[in-house]
Amino acid sequence: MKFSFKNDYSEGCHPAILQSLLQHNLDQQTGYGEDEYSLQAKELIRKKINSQNSEIYFVSGGTQANLIVISSVLKPYQCAISASTGHILNNETGAIEATGHKILSIEKEDGKLTPADIIPVLESHGNIPHQVMPKMVYISNSTELGTIYTLKELKELSDFCKEKHLYLFMDGARMGHALTSEINDLTLENVAALTDIFYLGGTKNGALIGEAIVINNQDLQQDFAFNIKQKGALLAKGRLLGIQFLELMKNDLYFDLASHANQQAMKIKHAMEERGVRFLSETYTNQIFPILSNDLIQKLSEKFEFYVWKKIDENFSAIRLITSWSTGDEPVNDFIEIIKREL
Repeated sequence: MKFSFKNDYSEGCHPAILQSLLQHNLDQQTGYGEDEYSLQAKELIRKKINSQNSEIYFVSGGTQANLIVISSVLKPYQCAISASTGHILNNETGAIEATGHKILSIEKEDGKLTPADIIPVLESHGNIPHQVMPKMVYISNSTELGTIYTLKELKELSDFCKEKHLYLFMDGARMGHALTSEINDLTLENVAALTDIFYLGGTKNGALIGEAIVINNQDLQQDFAFNIKQKGALLAKGRLLGIQFLELMKNDLYFDLASHANQQAMKIKHAMEERGVRFLSETYTNQIFPILSNDLIQKLSEKFEFYVWKKIDENFSAIRLITSWSTGDEPVNDFIEIIKREL
């Protein structure tokens, strides 16, 4: 059987989560996220972000989180701004557009947005009231290309959004990987202070399912729960999500798992760099995009699964490799051995 580097959710969940789910399986609890585990997990997250006024909601997945946040926050005539690589543009089957909200796309090779990128979009949408109103800036950390925002970059973007009366929403499907990157200088507290809304992704970092939506802007908190219920995301057995995030947050398991995934990806990256391999983007998280010959890609695909991300020319393509919280040394070493032998 081939080992998969296609994504970071091929496996189930961390054993500690399974053990906790089993341990508390027969405990009777209040439903709809009011169980003791969900309440404890929310309090842990508030402590880690140092924001007791933030509201937290658990939902099952990233697309669901993006859909609920954007449809709840924006008025019918308002739209979101996203990098062209954004998950809401490329991987959500038009979920945002289906709620009536347009997405304005900005081409970015590194997947990150800056104030300079957004200014032309705002200037080209001044024909009031004949055009949609840009109201939200959607970013991902880490991005879909594995890059991350620095504290300086996020601060500049946050200040700009406040000045222009735009909401800043951070997709944190791989937040753990961003914050444990070897070049990261952001903290979870920084993220909470500089965004209106973000979410912590569990699905791609050790949970069975689950994302934690964190609403920092108190103006956006009112009636948010109604939209979660209306979109079918309010689980009767909310304990399923609460137990998982309680396990992930206590003792920093969430960050330990992400750090491991990053380290495994960096082993492969460094081995390739030693052989002169170029990369589509400069990443220090669990996603890497090496540019390899099509012949080498074919040989690697005999033992490993991964996505061919982008064709470079007739002979070379960029592939995407993703390591996970459970990626062991054996597949990483096997992959590296092939690289050493062929290059």
